[in-house]
Amino acid sequence: MIQQALLHPMARTRTISQAQYENLASFRFALRQFLRFSEQAAQAAGVTPQQHQALLAIKGFPGRSRLTVGELAERLQVAHHSTVGLVDRLVLEKLVKRDASKEDRRQVFVSLTKRGEKLLESLSSVHHEELRRVGPEIQALLERIGGVK
Repeated sequence: MIQQALLHPMARTRTISQAQYENLASFRFALRQFLRFSEQAAQAAGVTPQQHQALLAIKGFPGRSRLTVGELAERLQVAHHSTVGLVDRLVLEKLVKRDASKEDRRQVFVSLTKRGEKLLESLSSVHHEELRRVGPEIQALLERIGGVK
């Protein structure tokens, strides 16, 4: 997908102004600051950033309180076998539990434990506060980049 966009004829002929470069750089910097905040918050809570992302992906999955390992891999954009290892570590920490599907025993669902819910709630609270702080700046940068509201 990205390679196709880079190879598209219009991508090679479009001129980018200095102001556009500055806006893109500022936007990327603001995103990186937020991601660094998130990484530090996860580590302070005793989990890795990827474990935090997994907990959030499980809790925030549309319409369900559990998802398959394959769905989690897709949400995290990592390989299935990497997700299995991540889930193994989360189970050891008692943050998630596995349940085999009653319909298809090959399918395994992952859901949060009470401990996982509590940890995620704490992390999500500090993330909401940080987003309230940096959100207006990020929104302004998005609007300068391309009129995204």
